Amino acid sequence: MNQDRMSTTPIKGVLYYDIISPFSYFYIQQRHRLDKRVDIEPVAILVGGLFRATDNRGPGEVAAKRPHTYQYCVWLAGKLGLPFRFPEHHPFLTVAAQRLLVQKNAQWEMIERAFEYVWVEGKDPNLSWPEFCQYLGLAADTPKPDAPEVKAQLLANTERAKADGAFGVPTLVLNGHAFWGVDTIDWALDYLDRPNMFEETTYRYAGQVPSGL
Repeated sequence: MNQDRMSTTPIKGVLYYDIISPFSYFYIQQRHRLDKRVDIEPVAILVGGLFRATDNRGPGEVAAKRPHTYQYCVWLAGKLGLPFRFPEHHPFLTVAAQRLLVQKNAQWEMIERAFEYVWVEGKDPNLSWPEFCQYLGLAADTPKPDAPEVKAQLLANTERAKADGAFGVPTLVLNGHAFWGVDTIDWALDYLDRPNMFEETTYRYAGQVPSGL
């Protein structure tokens, strides 16, 4: 009986996100698939800072990848039945918006609204800050956060993401294992059914294959 209760108790997980990422939007819209298995803590980061810290680049920064990635997003949104519209330009700076989400200790309702402003309304918060704040249920005259402790927390969140093995967003971390990308929800669910997955021989080898270059 105790074992049955343990098996149905959600484990703790962390989801690192930045509203710049359409794949984070897709992920959050599908997070209900994990609801019964994982108690997810959403953590805002600066993905640009994470990219720099991990020697990585976003697909929007690579000219050859941009059309393919953006058109794939349009296809995926249709496949998932989600409303979707690209903002006026992309990528853009999300520092102020991410700081605001940190300052407000944003939970899922506010986080979803922030993503919808970008990926459903198709807007850059920097160009219409008062409207963005109202969209989140805040006063139109809410200032862009400038408190040192808010800045420090966002940086700390980003450093925490790197320490947890994240190199992009969305990244879900379960028991020290990082699952990056909207297409890893199924992998995370399989891991929950096979918690020793990463101790299996094939996984251990795959995690340390030497480079031939």
